[in-house]
Amino acid sequence: MCGIAGVLASDPTAPPDAESVRRMCDAMVHRGPDDHGYLTDGPCALGHRRLSIIDLRPEGAQPITNEDGSVAVIVNGEIYNFQELRKDLEKKGHTFRTRSDSEVLVHLYEEEGVDFLDHLRGMFALALWDGTRRRLVLARDRFGKKPLFYHVGPRGMVFASELGALSASGHFKRRPNIDAIDAYLCLQYVPSPWTAFERVHKLQPGYRLVCERGRIGEPERYFQLRFDQPAAGSLVELTERLHGHVQDAVRMRMVSDVPLGAFLSGGVDSSLIVALMAMQSSQPVKTFAVGFTSKDFSELPYARMVADRYGTDHHEIVVQPDMASVIPEIVRHYGEPFADSSALPTWYLCQYTRTGVTVALSGDGGDEAFSGYRRYTHSRTARALRRLPKPLPSVLAKMIGNVPTPAARQVRDYGRRLMAPEHVRFLGLAAHFPHEDRVALYGPTMRERFSEDLVARRFGELYAASTASDPVNRLLDLDIQTYLTDDILTKVDVASMAHSLEVRCPLVDQELMMFAASIPGEMKLRGLTTKLILREVAKPLLPEKILTRPKQGFALPVDRWMREELAPMSRDVLLDQTARERGLFDPMAVETLLQRHQRGEPRGDQIWSLLMLELWYRAFIDG
Repeated sequence: MCGIAGVLASDPTAPPDAESVRRMCDAMVHRGPDDHGYLTDGPCALGHRRLSIIDLRPEGAQPITNEDGSVAVIVNGEIYNFQELRKDLEKKGHTFRTRSDSEVLVHLYEEEGVDFLDHLRGMFALALWDGTRRRLVLARDRFGKKPLFYHVGPRGMVFASELGALSASGHFKRRPNIDAIDAYLCLQYVPSPWTAFERVHKLQPGYRLVCERGRIGEPERYFQLRFDQPAAGSLVELTERLHGHVQDAVRMRMVSDVPLGAFLSGGVDSSLIVALMAMQSSQPVKTFAVGFTSKDFSELPYARMVADRYGTDHHEIVVQPDMASVIPEIVRHYGEPFADSSALPTWYLCQYTRTGVTVALSGDGGDEAFSGYRRYTHSRTARALRRLPKPLPSVLAKMIGNVPTPAARQVRDYGRRLMAPEHVRFLGLAAHFPHEDRVALYGPTMRERFSEDLVARRFGELYAASTASDPVNRLLDLDIQTYLTDDILTKVDVASMAHSLEVRCPLVDQELMMFAASIPGEMKLRGLTTKLILREVAKPLLPEKILTRPKQGFALPVDRWMREELAPMSRDVLLDQTARERGLFDPMAVETLLQRHQRGEPRGDQIWSLLMLELWYRAFIDG
C-alpha cells in the first residue's frame, strides 16, 4: 500500500510543478512511511510514498521503470497475479530488477499498451508515464478498492491518492461542490465521480484516463460487471464452484513479506475468511476484533467463538470512543464529509490491528455481492405488495405512510414510496436524509436548487443501465456501483491507510465478483434468508450460531449520542453564527430537528450527518 501523486503540465514543452508533488506526498506520509521516490520527465512529475509489503529491499521503491527508463509507474495497491504475469513476460524477453509486484506493470504495458489493465487481478490506483509517447495513463481497479482523485485546470492536471493531499498541491481553490453536498446528505457519502470540491473528481472504478502530447482525455470505462451471463447448475453445484472462488481469492491475498492477519467481527463474511485462512496456513492466524462498552453494539462473543474453533492468535480491545480527539482526525483524513458511523469502529479496529500486523484480510463485499442487507428483503416485500389486486397496494401504501408513532419514521417513508419506481423505493431504504427531509431543512436558495431529487435521477440512470434481468441482481448492481465503492471500501481504505495498514478484501476479488454476478438472485435471497449461497459455502466451516444470528453490522448508538453525550456539541456547532451564515440550512428548521430528536423521534443519523458536514466546512473550506 502506498500513496501516489503527480502533475502533468498543460504545455507539453514546459516543466511540471514538481514542488507541488512533494507537498502532496508530504501530506500523506501515513500512507507510505517506509520510503519515498520522485521522477520528473518532460511535462510530467510523479511522486510516491511507500508502505513496504512485497520486496522490502530499496530496489522495490517507486517510481519503477522498464529497462531503458522510458516507461515509469507509481501504484497504490497490490497485483495478486503478478507472479504468473512475470513468468510470461520473462519468456518474452523482459528483464526484471526487483521482486516487486509493481514492476510487472511497465513490462506488461510495453506488450499490451493501455489494454494492460485487462490482465491485472488486484486492487490498485496507478499512474504510468510513457516518456517516448508523452503519454500519461491513470487507472483505478475494477471495484474501487483504492482511490484516485484529480483536478484539471489551466496549469494542467494534478492527481493524488487523497483529497487532503490533492488540496496541498495549491492547484485549485477549495470551493464546495453543492450538488455533492446534497448527495452526501442523502447517502452519508459523496458518490463518484463527484467530490465535495468544485472541479475535483474521483476517477471511477473500472475507468482509465489517458493523456497524450498535451491533450488531457476523458475517463473511459475498461471494465463493467456483467449480470447477463448466467451460470448453469443447481444450488449445490454453484455452491461448490463458489467455494473454490472464495478459497482461491483468500489464498492469493496471503502472499506477504510482512506480518499478516485478519479482521474478525463474528459475522458470516469475516468468519468465513478466517476459516479459509486457517485451513491454508501452517501457523495460527492472527485475528483482531474491537468491541464497545455498550453490549448491544459489541460482537466480541461471536468473534471469540470463531477464534476458538480455528485456534487463532486472537486479539481484542474494548473501546469507549474519545470523540473530542477522533472526530477531527476522521474529518481530516477523509477530506470530504463522510457520515457512516461505522467509520469510528473501523478507525479503532485498524489502529489496534496495526500494532500486530501490517496486512489484514477483511470480509467486506459479501453483503453487496450476495444480498446481505435488510433493504433487499424490504424491496422484495414491496414488489409482492404491489402485485396484490387493485386498489389494495394504494390502500396499504396510504395506511403504512400514515403510521402515527413518532419513532416509526422509516416505516412511514417505506409506505410513502411503495408505489414509486424500484430505484426510488430502494434509495428510500438506503437514504438517511430523504429528499423531502433535505428540502424541508434547506434555506431558500438550496430549496430552489434541489426541487428535483438529483440523487434519485442518478440512481435511476444506473438502475436502467444495469445488465441484470432479475430485480435482486439489479439492486446488487446498483449497490456495488455506489454503496460498496464510495462508502464501504472508502471507509476501510481511509481508516487503514491512516494507520499504515494494508487491508485486502477477498470477497471483492474480480473473478469471484464476476462469478457472483452470474448467480441468479433467487440463490442469494430466499424467503428471509439473505446471502443464501454464501451461507451454504460457510455452513460446513462455521458454528451454527454464526450462520443464524441476526445481522448486526458495525453501527454505533448514534441516536443516544446525539441525545446525550454529543447533544451540547451538536447544538453549539450547528446553531452558531458560522453555521448560520453559510446559507445552506434554515436555522429554525435545524433547531426543530434537534428538538424532535430530543422528544423521542429518532433523527440521530441526520444530526450526525449535519455535524460532520459542518466540521468538514470548518476544516477544509474555512481553513
